[in-house]
Amino acid sequence: MLIDWLAGEPKRWHPLVGFGWGAQKVERIFNSYKLHSHGPDSVERLAESSAELLIDAAVTKSSAIKLKLLGVVAVALMCLPLPLILHYWLHGMWESFGLYSLLNALLLYLVIGHRSLWDHIQPITDALFRLDSASARHHTAMIVSRDPDALNIEVSAIESVLENGSDAIFGAIFWFVIAGGAGAVFYRLVNTLDAMWGYRTERYCHFGWAAAKLDDLLNYAPARCTALSYAILSDYTNALMCWKKQASAHASPNGGPVIAAGAGGLGVLLGGPTRYRGIWHDKPVLGSGALPQAADIQRAMRLVSDSLILWICLIGSAEFLWFFFINNGGGL
Repeated sequence: MLIDWLAGEPKRWHPLVGFGWGAQKVERIFNSYKLHSHGPDSVERLAESSAELLIDAAVTKSSAIKLKLLGVVAVALMCLPLPLILHYWLHGMWESFGLYSLLNALLLYLVIGHRSLWDHIQPITDALFRLDSASARHHTAMIVSRDPDALNIEVSAIESVLENGSDAIFGAIFWFVIAGGAGAVFYRLVNTLDAMWGYRTERYCHFGWAAAKLDDLLNYAPARCTALSYAILSDYTNALMCWKKQASAHASPNGGPVIAAGAGGLGVLLGGPTRYRGIWHDKPVLGSGALPQAADIQRAMRLVSDSLILWICLIGSAEFLWFFFINNGGGL
């Protein structure tokens, strides 16, 4: 995590960028719903035909079920091989504890995005403090999928900070603690596929079902740990009240607790009417207090960073207790 903060994410050849490129190719092969009039090339056509024949042999029901199963195959193909290889490779290095720890730390660095979140949010607050709303809107549109000309800059930025804190930082750390570097990589790959395929559009509503559901499952515990962290480090009573009363109204089972607790802790109102691809959605209002201002975006970022420090302290304390009191100092 220190490497992430000092170096930031890799500027070139980021593994997740390559993974995203591969995910686009796999989606073109396996997702039989096509937006484009031209078909895939001969290799993709052959792969698609093979995949469809395998599914058709076992499934003769609706096209929706077929697309969901194709989505399951695509998720397995994209998310299982690398973590499994890493797990067995790292397991063989357990006796060399120094190298084992170094490689795990490197994997965690590649999948968390604390510094990246700061780098994307800071230009928004800088522009707002300069009263340059056009620049702030431009930078906000780079991190959300809402229509740029209709978005509320402060609300959109804070919601992105709170949710990405859970997805890009704490979720990866949670699964790193549970399953090491390989577990963190698996989580991040699934999370990336959900960001690419997990839309409720005609193209992705069935094909992206597996990625979305698996991401919901993997984020269930981390999201609630994140929401609790936000509450502990802000207005605890108000954060818990908003979480309890408002989270269930949110479309996301994990985004609801995170945003509600964060908004309540910060004392701001988030949500409300939001436009995506020209269509207005009446999102529930979460939190309490006033509409957020530019300074509240900075407060949200500090809340995420303070939560990260809390997690590091708790995990470090647990490791210390385990090593010296339960494991008897590792036989020292």
